[in-house]
Amino acid sequence: MKFQLGHIVATPGAMAACTAEYLAACLKRHARGDWGVIHAEDKALNDASVATGNRLLSAYPIDPAKPSEGYGDNTLWIITEADRSATTFLLPDEY
Repeated sequence: MKFQLGHIVATPGAMAACTAEYLAACLKRHARGDWGVIHAEDKALNDASVATGNRLLSAYPIDPAKPSEGYGDNTLWIITEADRSATTFLLPDEY
């Protein structure tokens, strides 16, 4: 794990869209620094933010067999707060 996750919480939308097993798998990826389907610039920003203590954002397809742009439909976000107090699963429209 590259950083502390803090309290792990999920919005109702994220819980309805994904199984607990899939959420756990995505969380493991997020904690390893595998930021999913975000753009290269955002990946670089996340990599720097691990060291500087800024907010971290990962994006994963809800259904891996379908495309995801990192936002919009078929996307799960995971956000870890800058102070590392909490990590939240949410859908982009719940932000």
